[in-house]
Amino acid sequence: MDLNLRHAVITNVTGNTKDELEHTIVDAIENGEEKMLPGLGVLFEVLWNNASEPDKKEMLATLESSLKK
Repeated sequence: MDLNLRHAVITNVTGNTKDELEHTIVDAIENGEEKMLPGLGVLFEVLWNNASEPDKKEMLATLESSLKK
């Protein structure tokens, strides 16, 4: 079976409202199941690929500060 995870995730959320997208993200994080991580990765990839350079820099700064020891 050939499963294209990116396509499946994008198809599943295409057309969702901001509230629906937020629910999907929060549910995946709160659920804490490892199997949800690839879907969140696909959503981050979409976000990253469509972000402006200033937005990318802001995301990186947030990640950096959030991951400091």
